[in-house]
Amino acid sequence: MADELLHKHFTPYVPTTGEEYMNSAQLDHFRGILEALKQQLMDDIERTVHTMKDEATVFADPNDRASQETDIAIELRNRDRERKLIKKIEETMDLIDSGDYGYCAACGVDIGIKRLEARPTATLCIDCKTLEEVREKQIAK
Repeated sequence: MADELLHKHFTPYVPTTGEEYMNSAQLDHFRGILEALKQQLMDDIERTVHTMKDEATVFADPNDRASQETDIAIELRNRDRERKLIKKIEETMDLIDSGDYGYCAACGVDIGIKRLEARPTATLCIDCKTLEEVREKQIAK
């Protein structure tokens, strides 16, 4: 869901020839993306809280009550995921402030503008992320 929201609210960055990687214009671009995504997630969480309060009904029928509890559990699980994403967004904004944003945490190479626009909270380049996923699959077996 967050990915859908993300791509509706920003214009892709088009670097100019010879432009320095992660210059102030690029950092401002990504800060704007992250702030918009964070605000949208916070709005969704707030809307969910109000909706859950408004729809708090005690059903006499056990099936209706079970269905309502399942819906609430699913909604709370989704909101917990979004809360974790907000924390990751805040950590990413700290990386922007420190000047470390846009560089792979494992090998130090440029992550790339297109990858960061697809996943603004990415901390690994595509090669390191691929290796990490391969290792996770090997451990899981």
